Amino acid sequence: MLTKVYGSAVFGVEATTITVEVNVDSGIGYHLVGLPDNAIRESNFRIAAALQNNGYKIPGKKLILNMSPADLRKEGSAYDLTLAMGVLVATEQIEEKNPLSEYIIMGELSLDGNLQPIRGALPISLKAKEEGFKGFILPKQNAKEAAIVEGIEVYGIENIKEVIDFFNKGVPLEQTIVDIEAEFYNHLEHPEFDFADVKGQESIKRCMEIAAAGGHNIILIGPPGSGKTMLAKRLPSILPPMTLQESLETTKIHSVAGRTMEKGGVMTSRPFRSPHHTISDVALVGGGQYPQPGEISLAHNGVLFLDELPEFKRGVLEVLRQPLEDREVTISRAKFTVTYPSSFMLVASMNPSPGGYFNDPNAPVMSSPAEMQRYLSKISGPLLDRIDIHIEVTPVPFEKLSDERRGESSIVIRERVTNARKIQSERFSEFEKVHYNAQMGVKQIRQFCKLDEASLQLLKTAMERLNLSARAYDRILKVARTIADLEASEELNGNHISEAIQYRSLDRDGWFG
Repeated sequence: MLTKVYGSAVFGVEATTITVEVNVDSGIGYHLVGLPDNAIRESNFRIAAALQNNGYKIPGKKLILNMSPADLRKEGSAYDLTLAMGVLVATEQIEEKNPLSEYIIMGELSLDGNLQPIRGALPISLKAKEEGFKGFILPKQNAKEAAIVEGIEVYGIENIKEVIDFFNKGVPLEQTIVDIEAEFYNHLEHPEFDFADVKGQESIKRCMEIAAAGGHNIILIGPPGSGKTMLAKRLPSILPPMTLQESLETTKIHSVAGRTMEKGGVMTSRPFRSPHHTISDVALVGGGQYPQPGEISLAHNGVLFLDELPEFKRGVLEVLRQPLEDREVTISRAKFTVTYPSSFMLVASMNPSPGGYFNDPNAPVMSSPAEMQRYLSKISGPLLDRIDIHIEVTPVPFEKLSDERRGESSIVIRERVTNARKIQSERFSEFEKVHYNAQMGVKQIRQFCKLDEASLQLLKTAMERLNLSARAYDRILKVARTIADLEASEELNGNHISEAIQYRSLDRDGWFG
């Protein structure tokens, strides 16, 4: 007897439906074909024990199990339940009161028949709905995540016995239903880190507000203890709330990486990733023998914070150049290519010298020119060009530190940022891949960043004096556009341009030659 059961494989952030065909023949043997990896090959031991502990068995017949399409590599232990149900129906140990062909079935089995969570539940659920499946049966821990998708019945189960009774006796399963809107807006609570805690640093807060309003990359340069890390950690609190679409995009990536369990299914707040400076280039951009998303993709629609930028290996920083420009990363292998989205805000911080103090006559440690050059050479000009805002952070004076008054709260700043983003959303409504100013291409810059004669002359003088690149020219215009949006100004003027030029600190000081 031949039986077909349906599972799913995830490549990148998209799922592909896998058909498991089980054929029973005379003779003895258990043959699993269709490019399974070691975890799937070992599944027959888990399946045999799980069935035996629940009153069923793998009979002594010749079983051929084919995972189609056979030329697509399958990996992981999530096919245990799919294979087990195929064996039970093919060997006529259970009937089909509910047709198997209407359901995607996924789950890793424990030896007692309990189910362990799987990865990629959200992309699998989206694909199942797209292909017209009635329902998706999976471990209870992943049910909330899969149920985000409307138009498909999601059943979270704890033990294989529940699935067997559902198909064999028609015993109904409890459907998981999630009110995605309520789930989403319940989590827009008060931020853990608030800008009200930051004493002084008004000019830096202004920079952070501009960066958040336009989605600009920013680098903070200052001595130890000046508040760089403190400010960076508070940036997500002033970013606009995620839209439902952004939330689903982000959840898909974290689902593939197996990180949604701790988030309660759906990602409702913007991710903040802060990798250690010893990170490898593969861990940062993604990859491996079987590619997984890296830190830049896990930071999609959120913030990637690189603390002490020159401490990162130069090769690691260089691989950021292309994703910063294209807002996606493509990982190519001999047999396949995977593309992960990586539209993130880069926030970097660095000390101005190895000792931490630069051009400070009262500094406890002074660095020689050779040490300075070696330290700063880790950061290339092309990478700095891709960072829109460079700002120097100065230590906070005692008077400000001891001041009892609280600063402006993140919620107030976020309101201004959100209003500026609304202006940008309306402006770019006809462009599919442009939602805020930092994403503008040359075409949009020419269209929306027109300058009057005086502003043009001001920018020309700055370009010549600072010896800026064409990319830096575009960055200045983008930042000026954001400053104008925060003022709800339709036209760019000299004030917007001059403030944007101020935020090219590293160009102005000529630290990099």
